Amino acid sequence: MVINPTYLAQRTRTSVNWNDAKRRVIHSYRDWLRSAPEIQTMYSLNMPVSRLRTKMRQEFERHRYVSQLKTVDVLLMHSHMEFQETLNFWKQLTHVLKYFRAEEDPNARLPTSFMNGFLEGRN
Repeated sequence: MVINPTYLAQRTRTSVNWNDAKRRVIHSYRDWLRSAPEIQTMYSLNMPVSRLRTKMRQEFERHRYVSQLKTVDVLLMHSHMEFQETLNFWKQLTHVLKYFRAEEDPNARLPTSFMNGFLEGRN
């Protein structure tokens, strides 16, 4: 496999207005959704494509109500960096699976204090 670091490379830019930002967000979201089957195959994920797409949707929905244009531009830049790193196979399986960590054990609870966590053997 030939590594091409400029594959999917984009120049960093700022949005002119909210319509431009909305168009860029939708474009990024569609890129992620279209690449879900390829990501599943590349990383040999043991989950259906629909679950990947649901997680992608949740990540975009998490920032739905951002009200500053410059913040949206930074989030878009980070989204594209993650997209490029994922599709260029610059990540390892654990980097991809970290997004699903909270869903693995819904009954897991955090310790109430430092000492309780220490005694349970957690960090």
